[in-house]
Amino acid sequence: MSSPEIASLSWGHMKVKGCSSSYKDCKVWPGGSQAWDWRETGTDHRPGVQPADLEEVLRKGVDLLVIGRGMSEALQVPASTLDFVKQKGVDVRVLQTEKAVAEYNKLAGQGAKVGGVFHSTC
Repeated sequence: MSSPEIASLSWGHMKVKGCSSSYKDCKVWPGGSQAWDWRETGTDHRPGVQPADLEEVLRKGVDLLVIGRGMSEALQVPASTLDFVKQKGVDVRVLQTEKAVAEYNKLAGQGAKVGGVFHSTC
């Protein structure tokens, strides 16, 4: 199963190829995608992305995870969260969201087992 391409990105709006829904923030993995609802884990810009935000994507068997911090990189990613991902044996890249989507799409296009979580606003 391949990781779906992110077809479009603009402020507050993301579209994943093969999915009829659009997302504000989203999670993607080989074979699927869904909205990333920060309320589920109490995530906010600070302290930022929590391990619980990533568990579902990591369970999908990804080898690499790309995290998009937002258009202005307002979303923090604590060292403890990065350590959590690395302890699972998964490589992680943290980038500004436009760069993160480009990196994710490049890797997905190469057939990598890549997942991602992307914040599409600030």
